Amino acid sequence: MIRTLVVDDDFRVSRVHCDYASRVKGFEVVGQAATVGAALDAVRDLQPDLLLLDIFLPDGSGLDVLRRLSGDAGGDRPDAIMITADRDITSVRIAMKLGAVGYLVKPFGAPDLAERLTAYRELQYRMDALGTVPETDQADVDALFSAARPPAVPRVPAKGHSAPTLALLHQTLRTTHDALSAAETAERTGVSRATAQRYLSYLVKEGMVRLELRYGATGRPEHRYRVVP
Repeated sequence: MIRTLVVDDDFRVSRVHCDYASRVKGFEVVGQAATVGAALDAVRDLQPDLLLLDIFLPDGSGLDVLRRLSGDAGGDRPDAIMITADRDITSVRIAMKLGAVGYLVKPFGAPDLAERLTAYRELQYRMDALGTVPETDQADVDALFSAARPPAVPRVPAKGHSAPTLALLHQTLRTTHDALSAAETAERTGVSRATAQRYLSYLVKEGMVRLELRYGATGRPEHRYRVVP
C-alpha cells in the first residue's frame, strides 16, 4: 500500500480528498495535516510515501514543506502531488524544481485525482520491478517516464462521456497485465458496471482498447478488454 498524507488547511476539503484517495486501489491514507508544522511532524511520525499537498497553508506554503523536506538530511523524502487553487505559473515551476510529481488544480473530482494516483502507482510498480536490476536500457527509462504521466485520451470526448473518467479507465487497463472484464474494471475504478461497460465500448471505438473474447466450456464468451500498446 502507498501510504498517503493529505495536507490541506480546510478540514472539509481534506476529508473529501482523503475519501477520494482511499477509493483508489493501492492507496492508504495514514493521516491529515493542516499546517506546515503539522505536515513536517506528520512526515516524521507517520513516514508516508506520498503527500497530497496544498500550497496555501496558514503558517506558510506547501512549497515550504517541500523545501524543508529537501533540506532534511535524514531519510528519504516522500513524493508529493500538489493539490491547490494556485494557478500561478511561478508556483508550478517551483513545485517542479522541488521535485513534485504532479500538480492538480482545484476544484477537481474523484476521477481527476484517481487518474494521477493510478499513474503514480504504475510508476512505483515499475520502479520496484527494476529495483533488482543493476542497469536499465533506454526502453526501461522511457517506460518509467511514460508511467509518470496520465495516458492520452480524448480531452473532448463524445457527448455523455467525462474525460477524467475515460482517462481513469484507460489508465487502469494500462497498468494491468491481464485483460479485464467490465465488472473487474468497475471494481478497480469505483464506477458502476454499466458505466464501465459504456466507457470501455467508447475506448474500443476510439481504437485505444481492444476487445477480446474469452470462451469457456459453455455459454456465451466473456468480453474482456486490453489497452492497445
